[in-house]
Amino acid sequence: MSGLTLTIQTERWREHLATMVAAGPDVVPVAKGNGYGFGLRQLAAEAERLDVPVLAVGTAAEVGEVRETFHGDLVVLQPWRPADPDAVALTGDPRVISTVTRVEDVPAVAAAGERPRVVLELRTSMRRHGLDVAEARAAVEAADGAEVEGWTIHLPLLTEGRMEEARELAALAQSVRPGPLWISHLTPTEAGTLASELDVPVRLRLGTSLWLGRPGLLTTTATVLDVHRVRRGERVGYRQRRVLKDGWVLVLAGGTAHGVGLEAPTSAASPRARAVSLATGGLAAVGRALSPYTVAGRKRWFLEPPHMQSSMVLLPADAQPPAVGDTVPVQLRLTTAVVDRVVDA
Repeated sequence: MSGLTLTIQTERWREHLATMVAAGPDVVPVAKGNGYGFGLRQLAAEAERLDVPVLAVGTAAEVGEVRETFHGDLVVLQPWRPADPDAVALTGDPRVISTVTRVEDVPAVAAAGERPRVVLELRTSMRRHGLDVAEARAAVEAADGAEVEGWTIHLPLLTEGRMEEARELAALAQSVRPGPLWISHLTPTEAGTLASELDVPVRLRLGTSLWLGRPGLLTTTATVLDVHRVRRGERVGYRQRRVLKDGWVLVLAGGTAHGVGLEAPTSAASPRARAVSLATGGLAAVGRALSPYTVAGRKRWFLEPPHMQSSMVLLPADAQPPAVGDTVPVQLRLTTAVVDRVVDA
């Protein structure tokens, strides 16, 4: 069995999921994109096991991936737009709740399906989507043909001032139209506090902190596909670069199709982070990049950029190479990774 494998300590991981769901007021698990490394259907099955009433997905196109596995309601986080055929096709589906972020979309969504279920999104300091105060009032006035399920608030990740912003926007929403609050990026304790203060249902969306909140329970490994002895000066890889010293070429499972070697931009907020970014950028400019694979106790250098489904790394001659069929640890960002299989430890 070869490839890239995500191994879960399933029993303990499920204990963590159950604890998170029990800690919040009304937890809404989020299953979107690559399914946080597990895949959308796996997360839908876990949400069904947790017996939660609602599951959030990223886009309307993802509804079809989960609806046969999860049997509760489905809230679509991406804003409803009249030019999105998937969103329009689901409008009025009794299990689907659409997110509306513009006043002009309210009558359009109401006309697209019979009594569609919607949540209205308020604009936060993220400045990504949402309605301001005047727009929120106008949206409520225009929502006669829709079932408004409440207000949604997508807060920034930064903790400083986050709770104050949540309180301010939640109070504003209740003054416009009383109803449940759907909120991201609060802790279960903060969400419970807000629900108590306003005496209103708070539905807390949890993604990363739910599925990936106990990283020690998750490991990723790659199969060794091939091992070759290489001498100094020999050419290797697609680009036929010369090897600078004797060693071993290892061909390992995992490539760009799995997210290996792909990075999301970072803010590099600290001086150390900026220094690391500058240093790694300089190495990349001269053709050197450290791989996420650990072999014989150390991260090893890529011989060249990852291929579609495999990667080539160089192991020094004085290190003991693994055998074909062995597995080696690989560090992946699970929000951007696609693994070949998920197994129980």
